[in-house]
Amino acid sequence: MKKVLLGICLSSLCAFSLTVGEVPKEVVLEKENGGRVDGTAWSSTMLKGKVHVLFYVDPDERDANNAFSEALKAKKYDLNHFASVAVINLAATWLPNFVLEKKLKAKQEQYPNAIYVKDKSKVLVKEWELKDDSSDILVFSKKGELIYSYAGELDSSEIDKVLKLIDENLL
Repeated sequence: MKKVLLGICLSSLCAFSLTVGEVPKEVVLEKENGGRVDGTAWSSTMLKGKVHVLFYVDPDERDANNAFSEALKAKKYDLNHFASVAVINLAATWLPNFVLEKKLKAKQEQYPNAIYVKDKSKVLVKEWELKDDSSDILVFSKKGELIYSYAGELDSSEIDKVLKLIDENLL
């Protein structure tokens, strides 16, 4: 009986985590939980129609995947088929939200083709079980299916692997 209950509990926990090859559970960031830098809501259903790279970043780890960001920029992907989203985990740092929000507005102006989103309550950590206090990289197909997930800093071989996966899914 204990094994059955344990199995049920574990399978219900897995139902909320991300699985490669599947469209994740819908998550909406708005109002007190965050949202886009311009104040509008952001929904994970927006991760369809293009290949999307989503960065989920603790502000204290913001430089962890600069090499990957630069590699993406160098590829000059067609924005009709590719998009990037940076979701900032504001609850993962001691820095005040007003300071971070000011920096995010400046980033949005500097990089108007990227979408900057605030997560004030660790919603994606809870709902998608992303790693907290980290730099997570997620890649979604045009159908919105997760095709890649990584927590931490990508090394050069992992960057090559992700870029190849993006290239394959742009076709």
